[in-house]
Amino acid sequence: MNDAPGMLSDAATWLEQHGDSLYRFALQRVRNPTTAEDLVQETLLAAWRAKDNFAGQAAERTWLIAILKNKIIDHFRRISRETPLPDMADNDDAIDALFAQNNDHWLRPPSAWASPDGALEQAEFWQVFQDCLASLPARQAQAFTLTEVDGLSTEELCKALAAQPSNVWVMLHRARLRLRECLEQRWFGADAENR
Repeated sequence: MNDAPGMLSDAATWLEQHGDSLYRFALQRVRNPTTAEDLVQETLLAAWRAKDNFAGQAAERTWLIAILKNKIIDHFRRISRETPLPDMADNDDAIDALFAQNNDHWLRPPSAWASPDGALEQAEFWQVFQDCLASLPARQAQAFTLTEVDGLSTEELCKALAAQPSNVWVMLHRARLRLRECLEQRWFGADAENR
């Protein structure tokens, strides 16, 4: 396996060397095993076509993941063109239940999390986080992952999701609220002392 910048290994070995990592990366973002497999195949094909242009300034896996990120963004653009956007004024009872109806203040303010930095070092936390992320509506999860994990700017996210900035901000706001609520219930709640 070639993990150092410089040269590419034999393209025939890429699937064996990097396939699992690429698949996990894609699955975390698209949440569909078949789509993740297709994106990995598209990535390997695009890499094979571009192998002569590899500049050697990144490790092989880093280069492949960069190609995969672009394939994922293209996938989101494609499905956003094919799928009608849901009404942004949809009934989101889970979010609305967090706020008082007359003044939009917290009904129950978020609790202070004991040792949030320590949670980041625990594999169990990341499993709970993944479960919470998977429970989000698809577009909210996509928006959150592309912004917070992949580092897309608002402009790039709007293009990837074919949405206006105000819609993207609403999606991100709702995703963060839902994630916080889920993590409070499943990780930082009453059972936190037992960890």
